[in-house]
Amino acid sequence: MKERLKTCIDNLKHLPGVYLMHDINDKIIYIGKAKDLQKRVSQYFLRPQVGKVLKMRDNVEYFETIITENEKEAFVLEMNLIQTYYPRYNILLMDDKHYPYIALKKKGTPYLEIKRNKKDSHYDYFGPFPSSTSAYEMINLINKIFPIRKCKNLHKDTCLYFHLNQCIAPCVNDISEDENIKLKEEVKSFLRGNNLKEKHELEEKMRIASENLDFESALEYKRIIDSINHINDTQNVETNDKKDRDIFAFSKRSGYVALAILMYRRGLLLDKKVFIVEEFGELEDEVSDLILQFYDTHDLPHEIIINSQSIIDNINELLETNIYSVSKGKLNDLITLCKENADNALDQYFLSAKLEADKIALLEELGNLLHIPTPYHIELFDNSHIQGSSPVGAMVAFINGEKASKLYRKFHIEHDEKRDDLMSMKEVITRHYLRNKNENKKNPDLILVDGGLIQVEAATEALKDIEVEIPIFGLYKNDKHQTEGLIDINSNTYPINNSALFFLLTRMQDEVHRFAITFHRSERLKNQTKSIFDDIKGFGKKRRELIEKAYPDFNQLKNASIEELNQILPYDLALALYNKLH
Repeated sequence: MKERLKTCIDNLKHLPGVYLMHDINDKIIYIGKAKDLQKRVSQYFLRPQVGKVLKMRDNVEYFETIITENEKEAFVLEMNLIQTYYPRYNILLMDDKHYPYIALKKKGTPYLEIKRNKKDSHYDYFGPFPSSTSAYEMINLINKIFPIRKCKNLHKDTCLYFHLNQCIAPCVNDISEDENIKLKEEVKSFLRGNNLKEKHELEEKMRIASENLDFESALEYKRIIDSINHINDTQNVETNDKKDRDIFAFSKRSGYVALAILMYRRGLLLDKKVFIVEEFGELEDEVSDLILQFYDTHDLPHEIIINSQSIIDNINELLETNIYSVSKGKLNDLITLCKENADNALDQYFLSAKLEADKIALLEELGNLLHIPTPYHIELFDNSHIQGSSPVGAMVAFINGEKASKLYRKFHIEHDEKRDDLMSMKEVITRHYLRNKNENKKNPDLILVDGGLIQVEAATEALKDIEVEIPIFGLYKNDKHQTEGLIDINSNTYPINNSALFFLLTRMQDEVHRFAITFHRSERLKNQTKSIFDDIKGFGKKRRELIEKAYPDFNQLKNASIEELNQILPYDLALALYNKLH
């Protein structure tokens, strides 16, 4: 054993904390937490190890520890450090999807919004919903049933919703607090699934409209009733206790672990997730870490069910919710179902193993090809403009071959030569990595740029000017304009012969193109609408934002009728905008 490691082990304390493993290049390769640092960390070096743990241990030059007050503090610190350094041996759940909530404003007139988290204390939250589409469908349904405020920013005139009796028009009416509270409570009750009263009222309205031969109104009432029936039918499919709960089960095979999660919200199955990772260390500890990492980006439910007492013991004090196991009844059936999902996911994984090659192995192959250390963290850059208009730059990041969307960055090009792609590349590279340097942030293992040698030269010059060293390669194309391989600053080319590696790099290349083009389109729309709005009196920033949100595409805005625009704008402004567009 290395002398430096012996000294580190001798200095370990029987206290909770976080440990950081460093390799010979002083790079952090693994971060972990422990109730007892001495017991947990020493076993890596004093016990026989196999597989991935052995490989990691053999790469450790030394380790450092951070002592914390308790295990919960260690957990929070561990998550923060992993998200900062992205160590190669840490299992990272790259799925950071946040499910949408319907948010009801607490004060003032009732107003509904879609939010991705529950951090704003000015709202009551309902959900989460499986998708934005389902959340918006629910809002549209409520907007038709209840006369709640539709506009985020109040106008001075009434809109179409007021004339359709679908809004109480707080813009012109003085609504008492009692009226607001009553309406909010009705909306809350509906969102909690108590909708029979509203359904009966709509059925009566449909009957009256039909008797009065107002078949158009009767049909609209029927559509709303059908939507309510759809909600009720969905609720009856699942559990009736309407609790928020997550059910976990795991499966292990041939060095891989599958963790399955059934997410129930309000008694409804919101989603099923399965994460498959390479086995690393003790099974119970690894599954515990995966669950804790999952809740780093997801809200805690009312209860968590997993049939493993050792895992419950590991996470019980770290997650502030009810955690328990079951042995019979409906919930035990759901545990069995969850376990079947984990088993099935491993079956699919191994059946498709030839199609989905091990990304870490591909990255190791890429490092060998380019004669650089394995690039576990890759950042790619691209620029987008049309004849110099709305020029932007974009960067996407991949960790262990998976998208790391939290690290993506957008750049407005600031130099004067908007059509000059080389100047744009130099500007973006300089700004991004100079900021990393000033803020002492971790740099990637590899930078990839599109456009061949000239873009590599521009990026290399930019790094040289700010005294930062990162390997840079360009993706070059053949005479058929197809990506063929990589090129370095010395014009050396590295053809890609492995099809799996080629497809991995192509996916990365496609992602940075998509990200850059999407950003460019949104900026171009802003510039187009900005020039249109400039000459219309009374068109302020808030009204521009409303129009841009309602019509994200310029052609949609151009095809909008005066009546449609009048739902968002006062009639005189809607008419002025319509005339300007046409």
